[in-house]
Amino acid sequence: MRYRNVLVLMSDEHSNKVLGCYDHPSARTPNLDRLASGGTRFASAYTNCPICIPARASFATGRYTFETGCWDNAFPYAGSPPSWSHALREKHVPSYSIGKLHYRNATDDTGFTEQILPMHVLDGIGDLLGAVRDPLPVRHKSRAVATDIGPGESRYTEYDRKITAAACDWLTHHAAQGPWVLFVGWVAPHFPLIAPQEFYDLYPTAGIGLPKACKPDQWPRHPWIDAMRDCFITDRSFTDETRRVAIACYYGLVSFLDHNVGRVLAALESSGTRSETLVIYTSDHGDNMGARGLWGKSTMYEESVAIPLILAGRGIPSGKISQTPVSLIDAYPTLLHAFGQDSIPGVRGQSLLDVAGAPSHPERMVFAEYHAAGAATGAFMLRRGCYKYVHYVDMPPQLFDLAADPEELHDIAGDPAQAARLERFSSELQAICDPRGVDRRAKAEQAALIERHGGREKIIAKGGFGATPPPGYKPDYSGSA
Repeated sequence: MRYRNVLVLMSDEHSNKVLGCYDHPSARTPNLDRLASGGTRFASAYTNCPICIPARASFATGRYTFETGCWDNAFPYAGSPPSWSHALREKHVPSYSIGKLHYRNATDDTGFTEQILPMHVLDGIGDLLGAVRDPLPVRHKSRAVATDIGPGESRYTEYDRKITAAACDWLTHHAAQGPWVLFVGWVAPHFPLIAPQEFYDLYPTAGIGLPKACKPDQWPRHPWIDAMRDCFITDRSFTDETRRVAIACYYGLVSFLDHNVGRVLAALESSGTRSETLVIYTSDHGDNMGARGLWGKSTMYEESVAIPLILAGRGIPSGKISQTPVSLIDAYPTLLHAFGQDSIPGVRGQSLLDVAGAPSHPERMVFAEYHAAGAATGAFMLRRGCYKYVHYVDMPPQLFDLAADPEELHDIAGDPAQAARLERFSSELQAICDPRGVDRRAKAEQAALIERHGGREKIIAKGGFGATPPPGYKPDYSGSA
């Protein structure tokens, strides 16, 4: 199926557990639900790295993190390897972005014809503290996730409103002039967990349960996860009451995002180009939302690594739920396919147009990796069928049966009956990359970056700024003391 245009809608930190169409019992997401009912949603979609910059680089290039070298939020994408927007430009299909990209800057040639209201890494450098590993520092600023919560407006919600208005304006004035790709990147539901009042009010805290396994005596113990909690000390600042407020805010931000999606889809409809436009909705990664004492992303649990992915347009099966595992690297071949082009050598993934039109193939394997903030060692995930395998360099693996244990509360890697399965997964991982070699390379390049910027102690003393400020704002650092 060929299209005249493609509209890509990407949120930030949206777990696929919080949408009505993904069976959340109370999430109010009518616009995304309507998009899914008129198209195909992918039940098992994943990020290729559960943190912003590496995930977005994989989405752009169709390559894994160990291939892009965008290890963490201080290794931003700068235009190499080439992106789908570069490939489409060569075929005379212009692409435009509005909102968050999180690349290095607005001047690198990343393939876009124009960037509108772009959000990129701070000063072209990004989060240097996230590159400090071995040993991990304490991320004191992470406490703000527990304290900067409640109803109201944040710089991010203000920015998202501007993005929505700009996208609606662009579609009103330019949609008829196809072909085009329009990428709209919102920040919600990324922390700070401050939700506009009308959306916060949709979720009374009295009706919100506590996150699963959120108390220390309930936490699953694993050295990699323990190290993550010791680095990101967010949960230490929560009470049961504030946990509920934070969850209500996250849900409210999801509904705020859905409202903005609805406005953009209405503008597309009004432009008269909906019938010739492929619409893709997804997110760069999810959010742990307090489960197991974890907040934010950065782990291989479903809350963090699983994402929503919806495809809608002429010829896309309507109301279909595909059980084929897919991931962000599938975006590159999809966008080229939408304009009748073949993918290029070296790009991984498969066109989602083909996947949506085919019978479900649950045994298709997807891959993710993580080398960023809070990672004591490299983490690598494989999902095939109902099983998820997580490999940690120099630490025990994890194995989950997502059919029998969808909440991932029972790691079965230590079960002798799973030994053969673990060995098969390990061999499949080795066929993709050498985990130990990738881990060494990531740490070496991160250490070199840290030295170029004054060394470990200087960066730790300065502290972190939590999240990239929107255009026009300065960061708020928190030092080590």
